[in-house]
Amino acid sequence: MSTNYYRRVGTARPSHLMYTAGIGSLVDLPNFSVLVKGLEAWSHAGLGGAEYILDEPRLRTAVNRRLQLFGNQQVTELRAAPWQAGSDTDAKGWHVQGTGVPVTPFPQWMRCTRCNLLAPIDSGAFELRNNNPRAPHEAQFVHAQCVTRGRAPLAVTARFTLACVNGHLDEFPYAHFVHRGQQCPKSPRPLLKMNDHGGNVAANVSLQCAACQEKRNIRDAMGERGVRELPRCRGRHPHLASFEPDGCDEDAVLMVAGASNQWFPLTMSTLALPPAPGTGLDKVLDARWADVQQITTPELFDAFSQAPMYSFLKEYDRDAFVAAVQARISGSDKEDSADPGVPDLLGPEWEVLAGDRLPTPSDDFTMEETDTTGPTGKLFAAVRQVQRLREVRAQIGFTRLDAPDPDNPQIARPVRLWRAPLNWVPASEVRGEGIFLRVREDVLGPWVERMAKSEVMAAHREAYQRFRENRRSGRLAASTEFDSMAGWPGERYLALHTLSHALIRTIALECGYSSASLAERIYAGDEGQPRAGILLYTAVPDSEGTLGGLVSLAESPHFDRILRRALKDAGRCSSDPLCSERLPRTPADYLHGAACHACLFVSETTCERGNRYLDRRFLVPLNDDADEVLTPAALLP
Repeated sequence: MSTNYYRRVGTARPSHLMYTAGIGSLVDLPNFSVLVKGLEAWSHAGLGGAEYILDEPRLRTAVNRRLQLFGNQQVTELRAAPWQAGSDTDAKGWHVQGTGVPVTPFPQWMRCTRCNLLAPIDSGAFELRNNNPRAPHEAQFVHAQCVTRGRAPLAVTARFTLACVNGHLDEFPYAHFVHRGQQCPKSPRPLLKMNDHGGNVAANVSLQCAACQEKRNIRDAMGERGVRELPRCRGRHPHLASFEPDGCDEDAVLMVAGASNQWFPLTMSTLALPPAPGTGLDKVLDARWADVQQITTPELFDAFSQAPMYSFLKEYDRDAFVAAVQARISGSDKEDSADPGVPDLLGPEWEVLAGDRLPTPSDDFTMEETDTTGPTGKLFAAVRQVQRLREVRAQIGFTRLDAPDPDNPQIARPVRLWRAPLNWVPASEVRGEGIFLRVREDVLGPWVERMAKSEVMAAHREAYQRFRENRRSGRLAASTEFDSMAGWPGERYLALHTLSHALIRTIALECGYSSASLAERIYAGDEGQPRAGILLYTAVPDSEGTLGGLVSLAESPHFDRILRRALKDAGRCSSDPLCSERLPRTPADYLHGAACHACLFVSETTCERGNRYLDRRFLVPLNDDADEVLTPAALLP
């Protein structure tokens, strides 16, 4: 069997590799855990084919801007995870495959479930087996030389690792820890025992040296005491098989394998939308420069405009378009010298979704207008059925211990996916349907103005400042240039976000999709460019997201009922009065008010802000508030 083929140990969905278990993360298999390797280790067999390339110019441009966090690397491709339907079988009956995502067992310390022997995989004590070649996920390590009688017992992953805020991950130093930083007096490489005494806390695990009988409990590695007892972080990136040459200046902390904070993805996403009809040439060139930069003559314009993917060219004057391309090429050096900043991915989407003219239908995007003459029209200026859409997602890095903050990238320190610069990053796509809602500005303006003057909003602002200050640590703490209100989404966002969650919870009961299959995009803009839109859409990678159950609810009779029910349900919560009275007061720094899992919270995959910036008070009056309030609930009969 060729050495280019590797044993299969399981499968994962593309979306799972993007958001749950991507590069650098641990994936729990039935019998042990593995670590997803970096991009250099990904098999390149077949990756040059068009089936692996997901082209979305706006996202590619945005990725290149964000990759400035790692230097001057630039990518030219967004690639899907390599996949191959068939597989071969080697001499031992293992299913092997030349294309796939490579992984390595991690942590590499294993424990025998019968004799409690603790040893690394390379010690030779454990053997990889699979008694069912047709089920690769049933692969397991066994202790073939176990002193006990009977069939070779199963060996499981020792569940402790070390991590630091710089994104490093390392094996737990069991021998170093048991002997308190010293060598075993009786053996240079002693055998260890791990005794798990049960329960649901790590403090029930004790470690013992089989040679000198030295014994220690794992609780000594926890908390502030653990910082003193454990060695300094070695700066290891196991997904890249590398160590930092000068080590790491951060303390290593104990982490249980599979902990939710061991890996947070850094991702970007955008909708594959055509340019808005009649938009300026500059915006079209910004969005699709990689595709149109070669259209430098009228003849090329005529030829390209005949292709289906370039049908948007018919919206523009040929001579003006060619002149704009030539002008941009002649001044490209001047543009490259400027600081490009982070592009606005939502702005072009808003112009297409909220534009006066509907774009030409395509395989990636189709939208139709619905009737808003009923009660819905009192709140929304437009309700549109997005019958077909495509979302492309790209991963550019990850963090450990601290979740990335899109408003302040300094808080969590990103880790790269590669050792040497590459011209691509992993990506995935989903196709689905949705409903776009544009809130009437004459309603949202007074609504937001009242919110801004309320004591409730003042409490939300103060909580946001405390939240930012509490996450300020390490090198950030020493910085004097720290704006505690940087990234504050504003009152418009809180109003639209709260309304979005109320609608999602109601729609999920009628559309046939689970709430975890839905996603939201809030178009609130800023003071300079205010927007007022909500896109609710399906975000699942299979045919479930395109069954039509969501867009059918946008029709007037159905949506009138849904809107009334959403606002009515927002006025009650099974956790009231605790929920209705909740407000982030000192010293609390949570970023929601009257909201909880019983009324407004949705799945983490659904909310774009992790269930933050929510408060039912901005939708309906709570606690028998008899004052006249200008909210959506006051507009509907």
